[in-house]
Amino acid sequence: MQLRFTILALLVLFASPLSVQAKETKDIQFKFANADPVVFSHDVHLKQYNNNCRICHNAIFDLRKRRHFTMAEMEKTKSCGACHSGVKAFSVADEKSCTRCHKGKPRNITYKVKGATDVVFSHNSHISTLGGKCKSCHNGKVITGKEGHVTMAQMEKGKTCGACHNGSKAFTVAGNCGNCHKGMTPKEITFKPKGIEPASFSHKIHTGMFSCKDCHTRVFPFKAGAKHYTMAEMEKGKSCGSCHNGKEAFSSNGDCDKCHKGFKPGKITFKTDSGDATFSHDFHLGMYKCIDCHTKLFPYKKGVKHATMGQMESGASCGACHNAKDAFSVTGDCEKCHKM
Repeated sequence: MQLRFTILALLVLFASPLSVQAKETKDIQFKFANADPVVFSHDVHLKQYNNNCRICHNAIFDLRKRRHFTMAEMEKTKSCGACHSGVKAFSVADEKSCTRCHKGKPRNITYKVKGATDVVFSHNSHISTLGGKCKSCHNGKVITGKEGHVTMAQMEKGKTCGACHNGSKAFTVAGNCGNCHKGMTPKEITFKPKGIEPASFSHKIHTGMFSCKDCHTRVFPFKAGAKHYTMAEMEKGKSCGSCHNGKEAFSSNGDCDKCHKGFKPGKITFKTDSGDATFSHDFHLGMYKCIDCHTKLFPYKKGVKHATMGQMESGASCGACHNAKDAFSVTGDCEKCHKM
């Protein structure tokens, strides 16, 4: 009997500290790329709800389907927002309560931008300007937590930074590149069209006369190679032609060598049943300018449109000048063009 009591006493003695050490729950850290983690304390919440795990599991937090929720979702009673709605506990939508979960100072965010210098967003300067009102940005509309990268054109329409940086609340995102892209020096852009010398666009020359917003994004998106335009489209005011129209700047049609440096158009040979016909650019440029023919009569691309002799006699193609008035007629002197 005495031995049995001794064994029981030893079991109680050694079992007691083990039971104290055993703990099934622990604090959970929700980590963020640009801020200190949010720490969820099981001890605090279990004490509040008399150790009733079922208050949260699995009605609110399903351990079999773990996922992260945005603040916008929490404000709609998802996740922590099921209790933190302002009824049972402080509301996740209460701007003054942000720091009750988000301890520490938010960090700067660096956005890597292809073709431009990095943009650094300072939480400190914005929080100071806005008087600590986090929800000015984190309101489920401007920044939701799921918002991907947006273009400058989208910002100009009020997306992300453009919601405030619109020229009214803060400096506009349109045309103030250096305010965010520190040390940015736009490079020269070289366009390499087929069949002609490359055309170079100098940002340095143009920014000496204009501001960025004069072209971006109304005329050009902030992305190289986004869309190429034909010379005919430029003549109608597209792309470079919006300024190079003969009024604000030299015309995009007729002064080819101003952009295409060293360009010397060659001879064009038309294969016909009546013998080859050769057109000499050198000969005609001695009397005319590019604008006299392009693109009113001929597009800037060979082989796009062929005209019959009958159409030429009616004033089409070569017949616009070769009408026996401005130049010899296309009718009657075949051998002048066709090597027969």
